[in-house]
Amino acid sequence: MIYLDNSATTNPKPLSVISCASLALKNFSYNSGRGGYKQSVNTSEKIYAVREKASALLGYDAQNIIFTQNCTTALNMAVKGLVKNGDHILISNLEHNAVSRPVDTLAKRGIITYNIFEYDYDEDVLIHNIISQIKPNTKLIVCTHASNVFGCAFPIKRIAEIAQKNGICFVVDAAQGAGVLEMNYADAGVDICCVAGHKGLYGPMATGIMAMRDGLKLDTIIEGGTGSSSLNLEQPDFNPDRFEAGSLNNSGIIGLGAGIDFVSRKGIKNIHKHEIGIVAYIYDCLKKNPNAVLYTPSPTSFKSAPIISFNYKDYSSEKTANLLAARGIATRAGLHCAPLAHKAFGTEKRGTVRISPSVFTTQNDCEIFLNTLKKL
Repeated sequence: MIYLDNSATTNPKPLSVISCASLALKNFSYNSGRGGYKQSVNTSEKIYAVREKASALLGYDAQNIIFTQNCTTALNMAVKGLVKNGDHILISNLEHNAVSRPVDTLAKRGIITYNIFEYDYDEDVLIHNIISQIKPNTKLIVCTHASNVFGCAFPIKRIAEIAQKNGICFVVDAAQGAGVLEMNYADAGVDICCVAGHKGLYGPMATGIMAMRDGLKLDTIIEGGTGSSSLNLEQPDFNPDRFEAGSLNNSGIIGLGAGIDFVSRKGIKNIHKHEIGIVAYIYDCLKKNPNAVLYTPSPTSFKSAPIISFNYKDYSSEKTANLLAARGIATRAGLHCAPLAHKAFGTEKRGTVRISPSVFTTQNDCEIFLNTLKKL
């Protein structure tokens, strides 16, 4: 199979990730922070080592690296933990449902109001679109680092400056950014960075991170056992315990640590160069194909994630993807859990076929995909 659905989850996983996750089931199936015996202590140390790796990658203090089930959980924790009754939220028109649904749910419950600002390839226009919608009660800006449908990257540092200037918290959905677009999110001024472990970090599925700046106070949306302050019925007020109720996914987290090591060894700049080269080549070839419909400019280095959305002939996106799948090529069709993005690009009725490579994608994979597409 030629796998071109890496923005959903990277596949294959590095052998080091598979090995570490597997060995963790054997050697670290103990509750970290819950016992004084050697195996529990060793497990705690192993988990903390992954916090330190994530800290080095994202820029936040290790104790503020919170392990979650996935990026969606992290985003829900961040958004719902930050806002109060009467607050106003700004989100972009390219957000994944992991952002738009929690925000819309809060609005329907009468807790907050929100507005949607429009993405623009001109950064100055985009920044104006944000500033023009800031209100006195705007508490939060939530923005993807890059669209999971069209790859469009947002100027995170500039948005962070706006947020800081106006006393607004800034949360970034880095599901398509971490491990692919080089950035120290903490240094960029991002208050909370939410990460999917199984995408650009090459970790196991059901792993995620909520990383936050020091001193930020959030309400909890999940409470439970932490192995600390157990006599107190209130959730601990210190990180990471405050947000890690219940047993952790040890094997997943340790596998994620191996994924971060893999990305660090390869170098994010090198990974991005390889992947953006792949999609730029495919884009140029699709542009020459009269049957292909493209929706964005050609992907360029560090201005977009390595993602292309297209359609073919008069086929539905699902038909194109199914025809490719029957020939051993895995893509993703439909709305990609991001209806706002499809409405922004006028593709909400048809959806798109999305292709996204990984560090393992080869030039030969590209040629097979392009030649197969021509025969559909």
